[in-house]
Amino acid sequence: MAVRRARRILRRVVFVTLAAGFVWWLVAFVAVWSAARRDEADATRPADAIVVLGAAQYDGRPSPVLAARLDHAVALWRDGVAPLIVVTGGKQPGDRFTEATAAANHLHEAGVPDSAILREVDGRSSWESLVATARFLHADDKDAVVLVSDPYHMARIGDVAREVGLDASTSPAADSPVDGWEEKRRFVAESLKVAVGRLIGYGRLERHGRIGKLVPGLATMLTLPIGGSSTGGTPDSGSGGWRFESSPPSPIAPHRHIARRRRLGRARTRSGPVV
Repeated sequence: MAVRRARRILRRVVFVTLAAGFVWWLVAFVAVWSAARRDEADATRPADAIVVLGAAQYDGRPSPVLAARLDHAVALWRDGVAPLIVVTGGKQPGDRFTEATAAANHLHEAGVPDSAILREVDGRSSWESLVATARFLHADDKDAVVLVSDPYHMARIGDVAREVGLDASTSPAADSPVDGWEEKRRFVAESLKVAVGRLIGYGRLERHGRIGKLVPGLATMLTLPIGGSSTGGTPDSGSGGWRFESSPPSPIAPHRHIARRRRLGRARTRSGPVV
């Protein structure tokens, strides 16, 4: 009798835990869905900077996903939403260019001057890039930012930015080429990240690297890109050091070099793919 009673109690505990977890995920999903459809950029209340989260680049040229984000940032900059654009993202081993360099080249071609561009060139996740951005902007007494990325990404990067001390608004890139099943898949994955991040904190989630490490087998069961990243579906990495640069001349499009450079953190992180 005691064994049967213990089993019943255990089943009830498991059921309640799973039900509560599902409800919490559902709340996170609604938050992600809502943030994806809300544009908080406001030219009547200019921010200090527009921050573009990185995505894949092809030998110095932005992927369609990154180009859509950058074009949206340029439109905001021209509307007077902020005087600076911060581009973020490192590079994979073997690449000649960082995501930030490819992004800066694209902004140059769109007519944005070097003096309006800052580059974070070592971040390999949303967390790393936004921590670096916060440190750099805080050093100049700036903290109001407008975050630009794909719609499904808005809730998480907004949470992360506020956790690292930025006064963040979000503005999704409406022309993102991510759509159909891939977009739905990423909405589900982002909801999982937001659910866990809001429960334990995004800094702790970043240190663990993957939700799959917190809940073994979850990523395999759902066949989702569970690992957090700033741009395209590869795992987040642990934090390290970051480097910020103003835009230097590039082999693709030479431009005036702004001789201002800051190194943030002690060790330069090894760049990696960034969603």
